[in-house]
Amino acid sequence: MAGLHRSSSRNVLPPQELLDDLCSRFVLNVPKEDLESFERILFLVEQAHWFYEDNSVEQNPSLKSLSLREFTSLMFNSCAALRPYIAHIDDIYKDFTSYKYRVPVTGAIILDESYDKCLLVKGWKPGSSWSFPRGKKNKDEEDHTCAIREVLEETGFDISKLLKMDDHVEVVAGQQRVRLYIIAGVKEGTVFAPLTKKEISEISWFRIDDLLPAGDDMTSRGANGLKLYMVGHFLAPLKAWISAHPPATTQRSDTPAKGSSVWKAKGGSSGGAVSNESALPRAGSGAPVDTRPGRSFRNFRFDAARILQALDTGFGT
Repeated sequence: MAGLHRSSSRNVLPPQELLDDLCSRFVLNVPKEDLESFERILFLVEQAHWFYEDNSVEQNPSLKSLSLREFTSLMFNSCAALRPYIAHIDDIYKDFTSYKYRVPVTGAIILDESYDKCLLVKGWKPGSSWSFPRGKKNKDEEDHTCAIREVLEETGFDISKLLKMDDHVEVVAGQQRVRLYIIAGVKEGTVFAPLTKKEISEISWFRIDDLLPAGDDMTSRGANGLKLYMVGHFLAPLKAWISAHPPATTQRSDTPAKGSSVWKAKGGSSGGAVSNESALPRAGSGAPVDTRPGRSFRNFRFDAARILQALDTGFGT
């Protein structure tokens, strides 16, 4: 845990009581089947990290904001049920990061009434890319259900009544399947605002013609140097869909190449004066589809009995 110190009164690590509460709430107090693999355990730790950043740090600014890697180290060192595996944490975390990129992702390409523009969202961290609203599927979640949930969380817009099961485009990037449903005919004046904290910094309409086609990399550059993530890969099938489903109106958009921002977070990575005061904590964990033990992580496996026993014996060493 190099680099983690309690030296500054405004940069304080979470106290043991808080870590105990997070471990109990997010790691131990779950169904037994969720304690049978490192994959699921690490997703639960990630949820605890979101809660810590979105609530604990926000309510107590003296607490140190932690990366997921730092937070995971703290949880493994502090939670009695996880402590036996601390020696393997580097391999566990490395394999977990790799595993996350194999979890299926779904979302939506939201088009305006002329099918000339699409809606993109920008991540919270400085230097984040623009992308279509999307996210990882939860365990046993249907593709369209995940898309509805993720788009609602990231934009505040409910696509459930506009979603058509057959209207989607899908690409496979590495080992990850990404499906985006085409939601066409949304009014440009629609109000958008994310329901999650510290995940989206800006929402904007962009002309499709200003987004460059895909290259070999996940990240590409659009007009005026716009940084895009997994946008170009969908442009060719999207344009083919538009050609087969022409819009009712042929009026072209006059949106500038840099895009037309419809929401910008206050204090986010891109600054701005617009904020969403009613934002909710992130709800989805992107849980893996297959959580059977022994599927990855170099054959590591949790002792579920030991973890369950922790519920009765408390958090002592």
